[in-house]
Amino acid sequence: MALTRLAHAILLSWGWRRALIAFLAGAASALAMEPYGLFPVLFLTFPVLVWLVDGASAADGLGRRLRAAAWVGWLFGFGYFLAGLWWIGSAFLVDAQDYAWLMPFAVVGLPAGLALFPALGVAASRLFWSSGWGRIFVLGVGLGGSEWLRGHILTGFPWNSFGYALADNAVLGQIASVTGVEGLTPLVITLFAAPALLAEERPRSWWPSAGALALLAAIALFGAVRLNGAELSFRPNLDVRIMQPNVPQDEKFSADFRDEIMARYLALSNEATSPDHPSAASAQLIVWPESAFPFFLARTPEALAQIAGLLAPGSTLLTGAARIEAPQRAGERPAIYNSIYAIGDDGTITATYDKVHLVPFGEFLPFQDTLERWGIRQLTRLPGGFSAGDRPRNMTLPDGLTLAPMICYEAIFPDGTIDPDKRPDAILNVTNDAWFGMTPGPYQHLGQARVRAIEQGLPLIRAANTGISAMIDPWGRPVRTLGLGAEGVLDAALPVPLPPTLYSRGGWLIVSLIYALLVFGAWIATPRFDFVRRGNQSARPAGV
Repeated sequence: MALTRLAHAILLSWGWRRALIAFLAGAASALAMEPYGLFPVLFLTFPVLVWLVDGASAADGLGRRLRAAAWVGWLFGFGYFLAGLWWIGSAFLVDAQDYAWLMPFAVVGLPAGLALFPALGVAASRLFWSSGWGRIFVLGVGLGGSEWLRGHILTGFPWNSFGYALADNAVLGQIASVTGVEGLTPLVITLFAAPALLAEERPRSWWPSAGALALLAAIALFGAVRLNGAELSFRPNLDVRIMQPNVPQDEKFSADFRDEIMARYLALSNEATSPDHPSAASAQLIVWPESAFPFFLARTPEALAQIAGLLAPGSTLLTGAARIEAPQRAGERPAIYNSIYAIGDDGTITATYDKVHLVPFGEFLPFQDTLERWGIRQLTRLPGGFSAGDRPRNMTLPDGLTLAPMICYEAIFPDGTIDPDKRPDAILNVTNDAWFGMTPGPYQHLGQARVRAIEQGLPLIRAANTGISAMIDPWGRPVRTLGLGAEGVLDAALPVPLPPTLYSRGGWLIVSLIYALLVFGAWIATPRFDFVRRGNQSARPAGV
C-alpha cells in the first residue's frame, strides 16, 4: 500500500532528511491560516508529524526518545511559525535606518522561540505514546496543551493557534461559540492527525479516520444550522461611521505631520458616502483607529475643539490616542498608556480605556531600563515604553451603549479581555496594522478578532489605520468591510448581540471538559489498556 510505504519512509528517515520533512510539514500547515484558509492541508501534515514521532521510538533509552521527539516538534513548529509569521519583519523596515539590522533576528528568532512550545508538547506526548490509535488523542492533549501555554506564558502570544484552522471558516467556525478557540485547538490536532492510522496494516485501522470525518461533519452541521437560524437585527437609532485613513506608518508618529493628519481625519470623517450618509452628521458614533495622533489629545484643546465641531449633537467619537499621566514621585517618568477615548459633542472626554496586553518589543521591552542603557528601543521609540492598564473594563457611552474595548493585538486573546462584571453590547477593536504593509498579517489579525465575536455572540466594530476595518455581526460574518490599503469611511448599523454563548458562560469548564475527554479517549484506546484487561503485561511500542 502506497500510504504504508510513505509512512515507513518517513518513520525511518534520519538526519537532514528527517529534519527537512518535519520543517516542511510545519511550514505547509501555515496554509490552513488566513488569508489562505486551506485547512484540509492538515490532513496531510499532522499525519506526517505522527509518523515522525513514531520514528522517535527507535532511539535507545527514554531520554533519547524524548529528545528525538522534541527535535521533531521544534522543527515542525519552526517551519509553521516561520511560514506563518514572516511578515513581522515588515515592522523593522518602517524606521529601517535604526531597526533593519534587527529584522533577521525577529523573523527567525521569534519562530525559533515559539517553536519551543510544540517541542515541549510533542515531547510530553511521547511520554505516553503507544502503537494504537490512542496516540492520536495523546498528541491532541500534549500539543494542544503546549498551545494553551503559548497563549498564557510571558504575557502570552496565541497568534495562529491551530484551532483557527476551523475557526476562521464561516461555517465550521461557529463551533467556537461552544468550545472557543482554546477548546477547538486540541480537537483540530486530534481530528487532522487521525488519517495517520490509515497507514497501519491492521483490522479496522480506518475507524479513527471515519470518526474524524464524522466529527468534522458534525461541526459543519452545527455551523450550518446555527447560521440558518441567524436573523440579523440592528440597534435602532445608531449609525456607526468607521474611518480608515491609511496613514503611512513612518508619518503616523511624526509631529511634522500633526496638522496634516488631523485635517485628513476630519475630512474623511465628514465625507459623503451615499444620500443616506451625506456627512459626519448622519452618524451617532464615529470610530477612529489606534494611536491616531502624533500628540497627546487630552492636552491639545484645539484638536478637541475640532472634534467637537465635527460631531452632531448627541453623537460620540471613539478614538485611539496616547494618554499621559503625571508621575507619582519626583524623578519618575510619567506613565504613558495606549488608550481609547470617548469624546462627546462638546469636546469633553467622557470615558477612557487603557490597553492591558502590551506588545513585547513593540510597546515595551523586557528589562526595559537595562536595554535602554544599551541603546535599544522598542519599535514605538517611546522612552520607558508604554504602561499597561490594570484590567479589562467596559466603556459605557452617554447613550447607554456598552463596549468591550480591545486595542490592536488584544483581540487575539480568547479569554481575559471581556469585563466579567457586565456583558457588553459589542466589542470595539481599534488597531494599526500599517506596520505590516500588504502582507498576510492584517488578514490573520482580522480573522482572529472575528472569532472573538463568535465566541462571545457579540458584534464587533473594528477600526484600523489600515487593516482591515469592518463591522462584524455576532456570528462572525462581515456586514461591511474596508479593504487593506484602502482610504475612506465605512457606514453601518450596529447589530444586536446574541444571548450569551455556551463559551461565554463557562469557557474554562468547556475547555477543561474537552481535554478530560481526550485524556479518557487516550486511556481506553491504547493497546496497554487492552492488554491489561486480558491479563497481559506489555504492549508493543509505536513505530516498531
